[in-house]
Amino acid sequence: MAQSIQRAIDLIRRSAEHPLTLTEASEVLGVHKSTALRILQTLEAARFVRKTGAGTYVFGSGLIELSELALESMDVRQFATTHLRRLQRQTGHTVHLAQLTGNEIIYIDKVDSPAFDAVQLPSRVGRAVSIYASAVGKVILAYLPREERDRILSHVVFEQYTGTTFADRDRLEAELVDVAERGWATDNGEHDAYVMCVAAPIRDSRGRVIAALSLTAIEIIATLEQLKDNLPLLLETATLISKELGHTPGTPAEPPAG
Repeated sequence: MAQSIQRAIDLIRRSAEHPLTLTEASEVLGVHKSTALRILQTLEAARFVRKTGAGTYVFGSGLIELSELALESMDVRQFATTHLRRLQRQTGHTVHLAQLTGNEIIYIDKVDSPAFDAVQLPSRVGRAVSIYASAVGKVILAYLPREERDRILSHVVFEQYTGTTFADRDRLEAELVDVAERGWATDNGEHDAYVMCVAAPIRDSRGRVIAALSLTAIEIIATLEQLKDNLPLLLETATLISKELGHTPGTPAEPPAG
C-alpha cells in the first residue's frame, strides 16, 4: 500500500513537471496501462491531475486549492512573531499586528517599545481597534472587496475623535483610494491625538490582504514624518511575512476595492 501511494505521489509530481502520457504513467506506476488509466481517472476526479485535449495529463487545481486552504488556516502570528520583534529592535517603536475578525479589526500581536514605560499606549492584544481611525484599519479596509467593505462599514457610527479623524464615509473612501494606491496608511492622531502610526498590508498566497503591520509612537517620541522614515523597514517586514504565508511579490493580486 505504501509503495502504491508513493508511486501516485510520483505521478502527481511528474504531471507538475510536464504533460504525462498514459504510457509514461504506467511506467512510473509499474502497472499495466489499464490500471494506470484507472488511477489517473481517480486522480482526475479529485482534480489532482487534469486531462488535456491532447490526451496527456497535467497537474490539476485540486492540490493548489488544498495548499491555499492550508496556508489560510495557519496562524499569522506563528510566521510574523520573529519579524515583529526584529522590526521593533531596528526602529525602537512599538509594533502591532492586526487582523479582520468578523466585523472588527483586532490586535493579534504587539511588541512594546521601552520608550513607552512612562506613557502606556491604549492598544492591547485581543482588543478591537477603530476600523476607520487607525492605520491598520485603513490598510485592511482599502483592500477589501467592495461588498465586504460596505457590509463592515454599514455597522460603523462615525465619530470625530480628533481634528484629523476621517469622520464621514466620503472622506474615508477618498483616503482609502490613496492608501490602496501607495500601499501603506498613516494615523495622524486620528483616534488619540498624541498617537502616530504607519501601517502596511500583509498578503496571503492569493495576494489578498489578510492583516496589517504597523509602527506606532507617541508624538513626543516621534512625529508622523519621523515615523514615516521607517517605511522602508516596515514595508520590507510586511513583505517577508507575506512570503512566509505563500505570497510571491510581483505576482498579480486580487484587485482592491475601488
